[in-house]
Amino acid sequence: MTQTPAPRATISSIISPEGSLEVLSQHEVNRLKSTSKSGLHDLLRRCALAVLNCGSPTDDSLAILEAYKDFDIEVLQQDRGIRLKLTNAPAEAFVDGRMIRGIREHLSSIIRDIVYVYNEIQQHNRFDLTTGEGTTNAVFHILRKAGTLKPGRDPSLVVCWGGHSISREEYEYTKDVGYHLGLRDLDICTGCGPGAMKGPMKGANVAHAKQRRKDGRYLGISEPGIIAAEAPNPIVNELVVMPDIEKRLEAFVRLGHGIIVFPGGVGTAEEILYLLGILLHPSNKEIPFPLVFTGPTSSAAYFQKIDEFLVYTLGEEIRRYYTIITGDPVAVARKMREGIDQIADFRRRHQDAFYYNWRLTIAREFQAPFEPTHDAMRALALHRQQPTHELAANLRRAFSGIVAGNVKEPGIRAIEAHGPFVLTAEPALMERLDALLSSFVAQGRMKLDGQPYTPCYVLK
Repeated sequence: MTQTPAPRATISSIISPEGSLEVLSQHEVNRLKSTSKSGLHDLLRRCALAVLNCGSPTDDSLAILEAYKDFDIEVLQQDRGIRLKLTNAPAEAFVDGRMIRGIREHLSSIIRDIVYVYNEIQQHNRFDLTTGEGTTNAVFHILRKAGTLKPGRDPSLVVCWGGHSISREEYEYTKDVGYHLGLRDLDICTGCGPGAMKGPMKGANVAHAKQRRKDGRYLGISEPGIIAAEAPNPIVNELVVMPDIEKRLEAFVRLGHGIIVFPGGVGTAEEILYLLGILLHPSNKEIPFPLVFTGPTSSAAYFQKIDEFLVYTLGEEIRRYYTIITGDPVAVARKMREGIDQIADFRRRHQDAFYYNWRLTIAREFQAPFEPTHDAMRALALHRQQPTHELAANLRRAFSGIVAGNVKEPGIRAIEAHGPFVLTAEPALMERLDALLSSFVAQGRMKLDGQPYTPCYVLK
């Protein structure tokens, strides 16, 4: 049952965009205003509300929409450029009547990306999104439009994945890891939400200040369904909104020079399976890609469960692709620094770009958007009589559907209307999958607003 928060204070205001938003055509403005099926107003409203609601503890997008039924945003075309008219916006986005500058930047970024993706990617035949090459080029162009590609910089971008509802001890640990990464001149890229996505940025921010590093990067990559549930944390100084979860994940692995995984739930498991499924592709065998699973010592059981599940489903060989380190932030940072230095040497030898990993092969099953309907979830092939990278892709889709049922508005509404998703797997794999998901529940990694978790899935 969706928990509806009590109404909170609101402010209505007209503001100017901040940052990277350019002038818009009248056609683009009209599209942002349109509430028709092909219009973008509803998408803009949901994403804008999440950005403005960044101080809220809830990650239930449907509950947020219910709490701010009267919120609206309108793009106004004026002689000197556009302005944004906000009606009944969350008051915490303002200080003494003025919107916080970082929030204005994030608002501008989501409008920029929504307009660009619709006009230049989805409605333009220059990108064939049914092919791998077309999809990878589309991801590149979205990132370039957002200004995230930095040709003049050495490899330094560490992607941090993990849960948003983690324990205080785990959160403090993510800050410690981020701090030691920052001391080693490394930057942070995350899904831009709270928890394990916010902690590394906070730690790195302090370390960069100590090192007098003024150009530290705190890059957040999201997509509409996620950003509506997990607003960008205030430290994010570069925000990119990708059109779907698959392009978001591709952006992480194309941009990032190494990945650290902190404890999390099904969303984190989805990301792990996505990356390992790619690294298992024969064409990627010789490409270095540092991957570290880490948390405080108390999180050892969590990573043991993850490791056991990965070995059972993908084979013993999978362990060569990741390192598990618990309770030692310094060792994590050193491991990542060494791995990224190896990547720099590898790309110099092969004359590869530092800012975008073109060489990495991503199979089509990891690029094609997956809509987690009840029929699609039931039809997933969850058995070991298939290539390991294909099993990884299907497991990733299963976890993606559970994430949708947990926090995304369409998924929540689908569960309320038709009941939980049904997943079918071979008996032995079913036992392992059930054990993993049950461990997430037992460890409190699958709950909303502190309420006991009601599963959005059943295993048959």
